[in-house]
Amino acid sequence: MNNSLQLKLLTLITVVGLVLAGCNFDSSKKTDSETSENSKTNKDKQVLNMVEASEIPTMDSTLAHDNVSFTVLSNVNEGLYRLGKDHNPELAMAKDVKVSKDGLVHTFTIRDANWSNGEPVTAADFVFSWQRVFNETGHYASMFETANILNANDILKGEKPVKNLGVKALDEKTLEVTLASPTALLGQYLTFPTFLPQNQKYVESQGEKYALEADKLIYNGPFMLSEWKHDASWKYRKNPKYWDADNVKLDEVNVFVVKESATQLNLYDTKKVDIINLSSASVDQYKDDKDFSSMADSEIFFLRFNHNNKALGNENIRRAIDMSWDKEAHVDRILNNGSLALYGLVPKDFSFSPAGKDFRELNGDLNTGKIEEAQKYLAEGLKEIGQDSVEFTLTVSAVEGNDKTAEYLKNQIEKNLPEVKVTIKLVPVEQRYELESALEYDMVISAWGPDYIDPMTYIGMWVTGGSANRMDYSNTEYDDLVKNINIEKETVKRYEMMLEAEKLLFEDAAIAPLYQRGLAVLQRPEIKGLVRHPSGPDFTFKWTHIEGR
Repeated sequence: MNNSLQLKLLTLITVVGLVLAGCNFDSSKKTDSETSENSKTNKDKQVLNMVEASEIPTMDSTLAHDNVSFTVLSNVNEGLYRLGKDHNPELAMAKDVKVSKDGLVHTFTIRDANWSNGEPVTAADFVFSWQRVFNETGHYASMFETANILNANDILKGEKPVKNLGVKALDEKTLEVTLASPTALLGQYLTFPTFLPQNQKYVESQGEKYALEADKLIYNGPFMLSEWKHDASWKYRKNPKYWDADNVKLDEVNVFVVKESATQLNLYDTKKVDIINLSSASVDQYKDDKDFSSMADSEIFFLRFNHNNKALGNENIRRAIDMSWDKEAHVDRILNNGSLALYGLVPKDFSFSPAGKDFRELNGDLNTGKIEEAQKYLAEGLKEIGQDSVEFTLTVSAVEGNDKTAEYLKNQIEKNLPEVKVTIKLVPVEQRYELESALEYDMVISAWGPDYIDPMTYIGMWVTGGSANRMDYSNTEYDDLVKNINIEKETVKRYEMMLEAEKLLFEDAAIAPLYQRGLAVLQRPEIKGLVRHPSGPDFTFKWTHIEGR
């Protein structure tokens, strides 16, 4: 072994050792929060250890807009509904609900439950929190419009004050929610973390410090954050004041922030953590392992086109770009993690018609074709804009694996469409979002995870001026169709309209789908009842237990 190789190995061992020490994986020191209030020994405790690739961006439910925050918030707090084991909404903080004959007024009775500081959970907690979403200009204020809450649209446009939002505390335990029009999906919408309650007295007592630390929050869900070491780790601990605490088996969940997939794998191999997502580079090595499984997720990745760009405002050029790369080769060779090539907007195994047919199967593959067809579309598009060639910048989040996808797209597009040149621009995730929102890009690799389990979570993105549009796509026929879907009561007709909307989007070649994310997972077989959701929070820990403990 030469000196250079020895030095590299020594450096790697040192780095891994520092990571383990920094996360306190092997520390024998006990903090106050690690001292159990009961007589359980560490061996007897139900403890789950996990990794996350990033810090919690926010613990303020009115501001949260990412899966990490959603997952934590949904396990330490509880709204009127929660997602059940089968991913369907079930009553949570509400013990029952009565609906008026016209479907507009929903009256919830809040169950006898307490916050972790002993204060009762009341109807006023929901009124305060929901109004605060608008006052704090939360990212998901638009969810109130999606849920058809009365006056949400006018409040978003600044035409009515937030006090006119269709939510009212009739008394301490009675909450009245009024809709602008009936929706069969209200329960599904209300599982979303934006609709979680907050205790006004506590929030105001913390001022600007609210939700910045674990001890600057109170909790009404199955767990509490007992520790939050920023950029390093956080710890869930069972909430003894939770109304259904008897059915919560886990004592602790430890989550360690580990960005590098190789380090995550080392932690799994050394039994420091119990579940990880494998990188594509490790799949072949572990695919025969008893702990290995792969699954298709419901998050989709796609190219947004800036429709204000002269060339990308041309339908034929957009269509040519979408048809110019081998999507199957991309998921098989580059990603290699169970991802599926995507030829539509709504992913596979996500939504099923009233007759039980998969949405993706019903609409089939859209905008497919051979390279020769893509070249013809490009030639026609270039002729229409009066140019012989075009150059685009492809903006990409600097996240592990994205660079390989970007390079693949660049090589495929330039190889198959020689008149197109692509420059890759890697930026931090938050900057990519800011550039999207400001339309300061040509093309961008974007992703969308569903907010609720219905095709409209994808279809509703593309209405003119919508907050999720972020590319100035506009089609009045599409807008009218979405509007009618939102008020259609007959389920079969509504589903047919959603199928039609997706087809219309691709008749315009509005976006270029890339893939449906796949997950290659290593998980210890003794972990039972860990629910991984297709929308909203990634995991629910309420029903999880470790077999044999």
